[in-house]
Amino acid sequence: LPQVLPLLRALGATGLLLEYEDTFPYTGPLELLQAPHAYSPAELRALLSRARALGLDVVPLVQSFGHMEFVLKHREFAHLREVKELPNALNPHKEESLALVKAMIDQVMALHEDLQWFHIGCDEVYYLGEGEESKQWLQQQDNTPEKLCLSHIKAVATCLASSYPMVTPIVWDDMLRGMSEETLAESGVPQLVQPMIWDYAADIDVEGKVQLLEKYRRCGFSKVWFASAFKGATGVNQSLTLIGHHLRNQLEWLQVASRSPGGALEGIALTGWQRYDHFSVLCELLPVAIPSLAVCLQTLKNGGYSEKVKENVENLLGMSNLEVDTFMSTSLGTFPGSHILTLVTEVSFYLKSSVDELLERNRYVTGWFSPYHRKRKIIHPIIIHHFQPDAVSLLCKWNAVLHDLQAAMEQVFHRCAVEEWMEENVYPSLQKLQQVVDDLDEAIEAQN
Repeated sequence: LPQVLPLLRALGATGLLLEYEDTFPYTGPLELLQAPHAYSPAELRALLSRARALGLDVVPLVQSFGHMEFVLKHREFAHLREVKELPNALNPHKEESLALVKAMIDQVMALHEDLQWFHIGCDEVYYLGEGEESKQWLQQQDNTPEKLCLSHIKAVATCLASSYPMVTPIVWDDMLRGMSEETLAESGVPQLVQPMIWDYAADIDVEGKVQLLEKYRRCGFSKVWFASAFKGATGVNQSLTLIGHHLRNQLEWLQVASRSPGGALEGIALTGWQRYDHFSVLCELLPVAIPSLAVCLQTLKNGGYSEKVKENVENLLGMSNLEVDTFMSTSLGTFPGSHILTLVTEVSFYLKSSVDELLERNRYVTGWFSPYHRKRKIIHPIIIHHFQPDAVSLLCKWNAVLHDLQAAMEQVFHRCAVEEWMEENVYPSLQKLQQVVDDLDEAIEAQN
């Protein structure tokens, strides 16, 4: 990431929105939240110092309501779940819930300097109102799920404001969208937070977004943010980034911005999700999506996409031919992580297809070395020569590619992330190929 920051600045970024989740170096009772690959305090300080030196405003994001799996999965915090069996949402009725959120915010704040904004999450609070305490609360007159949601957001925002009065809380807006103007205005929340309206589609409802923004303004929100996406929004296990989708997403948001009231928009965050939630698989890796991020940043900076913008991106990334409407790219690039993009593209396009071609469409394999033959170690000696060289050659080729990819990834990612990506995207096909070669060796040996 430190290598990428100067590039992001050159492309037009003005800040970093960082959701740490389990990579923050929590201490004390919160230490168990740390993943094995969490940043050390020294690593984090160095990263934040580098960002400040480049003029990038850092906005930490700490989930405080929904998407709390990384906390509530632990036995020690399971009693704070909204629904006993589900680790996604925090119980808003318990004082200990707010104390937990405050402790997390305090520790994150302690490692950051001169913050202007702090994102408290609060998106996708699934099953809110379905916990036993919530059900009892909702039976009381005038209580609604909307008021329950707003009361917790207000409690967290008030807590943050009292300890850090110079910092403005940001919240995701999806839990607020369907609420009436009256409900929002009466809650007091608009005076405390700035909503971040998010939509990652290539064809967002521009008119609807403009109306939503105007509604938020009428309710009393002083400023709003937009959130687009440059990766991590087109498939839970996506391995390659289709730039065209994300480019269209930025162009749609530019339309919304052009129709927004003057002074209403605080900024736009280009999100790049690494997982859909704490338990899902990895989607596109950051190095794979840097060309997409570059296109998106330059599009927003220049108010649109043009041949000139394309040239700017190509120059900054060291690419000779940027393609936005296809995954394939013949241009390697010289940006940090470009080698990973090249190898991931090769694996994503050719590994499974080449193995399937050999094992499922080669007549000598399907006809003379089927699972039946392999189990019984039966092979016609003549047939060996028709596919053994191809199988061994293919295995050698992919082992070499994967050796290079693993080495490149280990320069960037923690070993557990490399292992996960390999297990999801590489080993299923490679192990099938390896098994056929091993079975063939055993069958040949059985003939002798």
